[in-house]
Amino acid sequence: MSKKFMVETSARHIHVSRSDFETLFGKDAVLHNKKDLSQPGQFACEEKVEVVGPRGSLKMSILGPERPATQVEVSASDARTLGVPAVIRESGNIEDTPGCKVIGPCGEVEIDNGVIVAKRHIHFTPAEAAEQNVKDKDVVWVKIETPERSLIFGDVVVRVSDKFAAAMHLDTDEANAAGCAGEVTGEIVNL
Repeated sequence: MSKKFMVETSARHIHVSRSDFETLFGKDAVLHNKKDLSQPGQFACEEKVEVVGPRGSLKMSILGPERPATQVEVSASDARTLGVPAVIRESGNIEDTPGCKVIGPCGEVEIDNGVIVAKRHIHFTPAEAAEQNVKDKDVVWVKIETPERSLIFGDVVVRVSDKFAAAMHLDTDEANAAGCAGEVTGEIVNL
């Protein structure tokens, strides 16, 4: 196996709970798969919502499937646009994070928490993690080479599950800082 892995830009998006989705889109509404994502079973939906903070709002795509709790993932720049603190967390860790209003075509919901800047991370299967000599929750450095803005990112969390496929996820601020465009790869480095 190559030590290099795909690096993807994770643009702003929202994960929704079933009850919030029904409020936003109607009782019998279902998510419509627009495009499969690199992680098995994950997909971008045709459905979009407006996320409203104290200072501004942003349109966002929903990512499926539904989740136990509604969670909004933004970049630090997006957090400033919304007017909420840029709280960096691993996906799913939404305790003590800002909330917002979410508006859909059939209704709106106020979430008390759930707006995060996702901590940069790499998804690996157990076999891929073993070949990379890392384990779940390790924190590593990753070198990304691009034509004009190569960069080494620290504080990258390794996430391991047999439900994953090898890919590193950066938010749009991070991807722009490294000049990521087209196919980009990363490699774990020791400093």
